[in-house]
Amino acid sequence: MDTREAARRWARTWAEAWPTKDLEAIAALQTEDGDHWASLFRPYRGRSGLRAYLEECFAEETRPAEVWFAEPQVDGDAAAVEYWAVIHIKDQPVTISGCTVLRFDEAGLVAEARDYSHVKDGQHAPPAGLFRTDPAAQS
Repeated sequence: MDTREAARRWARTWAEAWPTKDLEAIAALQTEDGDHWASLFRPYRGRSGLRAYLEECFAEETRPAEVWFAEPQVDGDAAAVEYWAVIHIKDQPVTISGCTVLRFDEAGLVAEARDYSHVKDGQHAPPAGLFRTDPAAQS
């Protein structure tokens, strides 16, 4: 398993699937029993848990998200991927700046994801030069 390629696939899939709310594409990246920690106080267990989390989040979004992902930082079977997103809740823009720490299994699926993020009201552009805007360029 090539961790860098697995992390790039993860980022590319999120970049393509988040705006279209394709929760199945995102859930397919995770092992059946992997944990997604959207909050360190409450893990979402397995693919079914990740689907429930995504359904909850996507239900709040009233317009397609704009998302950017940075090049993954890799160490062994783990990677950290920074992201930036502008979503709309009740048609009001909200900007999310975050980083997801991923651990992959031998098949390149996410065994554990820990997401750290900050949210600010309004639409704020990502820092210049940090993020790619073309998901295809993230391969």
